[in-house]
Amino acid sequence: MTDQRTQELTAEFRRRFATTPTLMAIGPGRVNLIGEHTDYNDGFVLPVAIKRDIRVLLRPRSDRRVRLYSLEYDGWYEFDLDALAYDKDVLWANYVQGIAWVLAEQGLALRGFDGLISGNVPRASGLSSSAALEIATATAFLAASDLTGALDGVQIARAAQRAENQFVGVNCGIMDQFISMLGEEGHALLIDCRSLEYQLVPFPSQGALVIGNTKASRSLASSAYNERRSQCEAGVAALQRVLPGIRALRDVTSAQLEKHKTLMDPTVYRRCRHVVAENERVLATVAALERDDLAEVGRLMDASHASLRDDYAVSSPALDAMVEAMRSVDGCYGARLTGAGFGGCAVALVRPGREQAVAGAIYDRYPKATNIWPEVYTSPAGPGAQLVELA
Repeated sequence: MTDQRTQELTAEFRRRFATTPTLMAIGPGRVNLIGEHTDYNDGFVLPVAIKRDIRVLLRPRSDRRVRLYSLEYDGWYEFDLDALAYDKDVLWANYVQGIAWVLAEQGLALRGFDGLISGNVPRASGLSSSAALEIATATAFLAASDLTGALDGVQIARAAQRAENQFVGVNCGIMDQFISMLGEEGHALLIDCRSLEYQLVPFPSQGALVIGNTKASRSLASSAYNERRSQCEAGVAALQRVLPGIRALRDVTSAQLEKHKTLMDPTVYRRCRHVVAENERVLATVAALERDDLAEVGRLMDASHASLRDDYAVSSPALDAMVEAMRSVDGCYGARLTGAGFGGCAVALVRPGREQAVAGAIYDRYPKATNIWPEVYTSPAGPGAQLVELA
């Protein structure tokens, strides 16, 4: 891989470390086509890896020292693999240390490396820059330690999730790490968040993705996430009185929920209605993709956004304005918020050749509605993690 970005990062590595990198580990970001707030309810998700990524250019060391330079943060960080410790002042470095901690916990003998970290996945946008960094870092550590192949893709994804949960302290699900590790070019990935079984779903050539970044604050997302999670758990507890075999909302059908909705608070019922219906929409979307019915995929995406807005209450005026701008263009099959909500990004499925028209509508309409200037990205369904030899 000798694209211009790699060449520029190689030159930067030489400037910073006075030597040449030998390997490059790549972890892509992702966009979730459909299946929002289903992962922590043991449900189904359908993400796509995008062609925006975080890259770690590295040169293995013979000792257990890790020296890092982050291009975007313009900062150095060094640590010893025998003295891992959370650093409240340099948050990005905790993702790297967290990966080292989990891999060491699994009995892997790690070696250090000199590494340059750089990414073009927008931070705090809902495109999973944190998972991209974790997967790139895991790939780098395994390669530097001559352990490539010691873990399979599922094991690496689970290790990355554990690093974020237990070392960084963010209670994320498995989806982001899974798609960053296991995505394949030209495919979406159906993930069963209970069993971790997965299925590659071909992404039709007559569909393209446009991602609109609202650039709006996501300050409500974390508190609302915890509240929604507890509301879902309350719904399950209520339903277990009449459906004793269920473990999560994944086990409930829409018909069962409607029959027993009086058992729960109206707000809890609406939260549960979103999750139950969203799981059904994910499976319907896979079926529609398999028969190349992009109009139906678009309809399901539109229904997902309405459900997230009205039942789960995690949309925002900015996200609604973004989705409306996307849908205003002929050739947009459907659009919805993607990620936790309250800000971040929306994704549209569009007819190839109409990407710029959708981008133009976003730049025209969205700032008028919000007084915020957005960013727009287009991406095909890209590959998962990669390891590239540079020298």
